[in-house]
Amino acid sequence: MSVVRDLRVLLQLRDFRSLLAVRLLSQAADGVYQVALATYVVFSPERQASPAAIASAMAVLLLPYSLLGPFAGVLLDRWRRRQVLLYGNLLRTVLAVGTAGLIAARASDWLFYASALSVMAVNRFVLAGLSASLPRVVAGTEQLVVANSLSPTAGTLATTAGGGLAFAVRLAGAQSNTVVVFLAATLYLCAAGVSLRMGPGLLGPDPSQLQPRVGAALLSTTRGLVDGLRHLLERRTAAAALTVMTVLRFCYGALTVTVLMLCRYAWADSESGGLALLGIAVGVSGAGFFAAAVITPSAVARYTPLAWMACCAGLSAVLTSALGLSFAYVPLLIAAFVLGLSTQAAKISTDTVVQSSVDDAFRGRVFAVYDMLFNVAYVGAAAVAALMLPPDGRSGVLVIAVALLYAATAVSLIRCVRR
Repeated sequence: MSVVRDLRVLLQLRDFRSLLAVRLLSQAADGVYQVALATYVVFSPERQASPAAIASAMAVLLLPYSLLGPFAGVLLDRWRRRQVLLYGNLLRTVLAVGTAGLIAARASDWLFYASALSVMAVNRFVLAGLSASLPRVVAGTEQLVVANSLSPTAGTLATTAGGGLAFAVRLAGAQSNTVVVFLAATLYLCAAGVSLRMGPGLLGPDPSQLQPRVGAALLSTTRGLVDGLRHLLERRTAAAALTVMTVLRFCYGALTVTVLMLCRYAWADSESGGLALLGIAVGVSGAGFFAAAVITPSAVARYTPLAWMACCAGLSAVLTSALGLSFAYVPLLIAAFVLGLSTQAAKISTDTVVQSSVDDAFRGRVFAVYDMLFNVAYVGAAAVAALMLPPDGRSGVLVIAVALLYAATAVSLIRCVRR
C-alpha cells in the first residue's frame, strides 16, 4: 500500500521522528494533566459537579488564551519554533509542579485555576508550533497528508494513553492527584529534552523572517493578524475547512459534557465507578482516533478533503440521534468510537488543507487562529450544555440539536464541493 510505503519513508526521516517524539511526550503529558484536572474538579468526593461548574472550568482554562491566541501566532512567525518547543515545555514543567503543590495544600479555587490556566495557555502555544513546524520536516503534499494522519493522531492517542495512565493512578488512591500532576511535569521535561535533538533553525521560520525583538513583534501584532486573516480568506478551501472543523468541535464538546455528567451521576453509584466508566469511554474514543489515522489518507486521496469531511459529518448526524437518545452506556460507547473517528478524520483533513494552502510566513498565525476557534467552540458547547442539561445529563433536546447541526454541516459541505 502507498500509505504504508509513505509512512515508512517518514519514519526514516530523523527530524520527523524527533518532532513526532516531542509531540508524543508533550501530548501524553497533556493527557495526564487534563485528567488530573478533570478528576479534581468533577470526581472529587468533596465537590458537587454540575454542567455549569464544568462550563465555568472550561471557560477559565480555555477562553482567556482563546482571545489572545492570534497574538501568540504572530510571535510564532517571528520566534524560532524549536525554541518555542524547548522553552514552552520547560515552562510547563515548572507550572505543573506548582499545580501539584496547590492541590496538595488544598489551595483556594482561584489559585488552582490560575495555575492550570497558565499550563493550558502554554500548551496551546506549543501545539500550534508543532503543527506549523510539520511541513519543515517532510517533502511534498502526499507526504504531508500521511504526516498529518500520523503525527496529530499519534499525539491524540498519546493524550489518550496519558489520560489512561492518569485514570489508573487516580483510581489507585484518593490522594493521588498530586502524584498524577508530578507525572505530567516529568513528561513535559522529557519533551523539552528531546527537542534539543533538532537544530534551533530547523523548524523555521526562515532567518529573513525572524524578528527577535519582542517589543517590535508585539507592536506589529494587529497588522500581522489582519494580514494573516486576509491571507486565510483568500484561500477559500482553507477557510471552509476551518469553519467546518469549528462546528464539529462544538458538537463534540457538547456531547463530551453530556458523557461527563452521565458518568458522574447516571451510570455509577460512586465517584470511582463513574471515573472508571469515563476512562473506558475515553479509551473507546481514542480507538476511533486511531481508526481515522488508518482510513483518512486513502479517503482524502479518493474523495478530496472537503468531501471526506462531509461524509464524517453525515455519519455523525445519523449515529448521534440513533445511539445517543437511549442514554445507555453501550450505545453511547459505540457513538464515542464513531464520533472519535469522524472528528479526528475531519481534523486531519483540515490540517492538510490549511498547511497546503497557507504560506509558511503566515502559518503560525493561521494555526493560532485555528486553536482559538477550537477553544471558543469547546467553551461555547459547554455553555450551551450547561443551559440545556439536567443534573443527570439526560437531554434528548441537546442530542437532537447536535445531530441536526452535524446534518446541516454535511449538506453545506456537499454544496461547497459541487460548486
